[in-house]
Amino acid sequence: MFKIAIILPYKMRAVLFYCLLLFSVNLVAQELFPLTEPASNMATKSIGIRLNNEFMPYATSSHNLTYAGSSNMFRTGIEAMVGITKKWMAHALIFSSNMHQQNFKFEGGGFYLKYRLYSIDNIQSHFRIALYGKGALVNNAIHSNEINLGGDNSGGTTGVIFTQLLHKTALSASFGYIKGISNIKPNVLNDSASNVLNYSLSFGQLVLPLKYINYNQPNFNLYCEFLGKTNTNTKQSYLDIAPALQCIINSVFRVDVVYKYQLFGNLSRLNTNTISLRLEYNFFNAYK
Repeated sequence: MFKIAIILPYKMRAVLFYCLLLFSVNLVAQELFPLTEPASNMATKSIGIRLNNEFMPYATSSHNLTYAGSSNMFRTGIEAMVGITKKWMAHALIFSSNMHQQNFKFEGGGFYLKYRLYSIDNIQSHFRIALYGKGALVNNAIHSNEINLGGDNSGGTTGVIFTQLLHKTALSASFGYIKGISNIKPNVLNDSASNVLNYSLSFGQLVLPLKYINYNQPNFNLYCEFLGKTNTNTKQSYLDIAPALQCIINSVFRVDVVYKYQLFGNLSRLNTNTISLRLEYNFFNAYK
């Protein structure tokens, strides 16, 4: 069997690379959901840095517990992401906030791992299934029955994600199980609050540009996500809605603005309203 190798000049290879990058980034832009992960992965050998900022007015708290936290709560997190292969990607996270005391402090960290299990790829559409796992270790007092691995609680979670992309529209759903454990120091988690189911349904729509000319064009996407949790011991639950606006610049820099609020629920929480600003920058072909 003979193999034919085609060697392209450097400039032609560069043009081909950017064309493929443009096609791949624009195709999945509307499934870069602000608050949930899609079943798709980052590009192989890419590295991303994400800054998560959340503002949470304590006046919207769903419980009346008194503690030493600030009246206006802020949390910020730094997240490093890497595309290991086309099927594996990983995140590392650290958190800090003034939610449990008057001043900002380092709260802890965690990791996230995702495996793309199944994929059907067509022109301008695909369907994917992924499995994920996440763990967190946090040093905070425990004030509610919601298990939040984003800075409030220690524990682990695992689940499955389904994502369908249809041209300019993306749909995604996830379902998982969270096991909470006691935080660092004598911050003991009540056993009745340690088992939680989490679920989400996300919609994304590419709004602009109407026609692509080059990869430098900014992308504007609209999102609406529904996120819920159910405590399997107490049978308490809640459901949030999160509309969002997203801008992607030069296919590498991403800005998300999200307003999340509770539609209904009876599960005690530190807050029911959150305004989020997420900044993300990606480096493609960052390593060999």
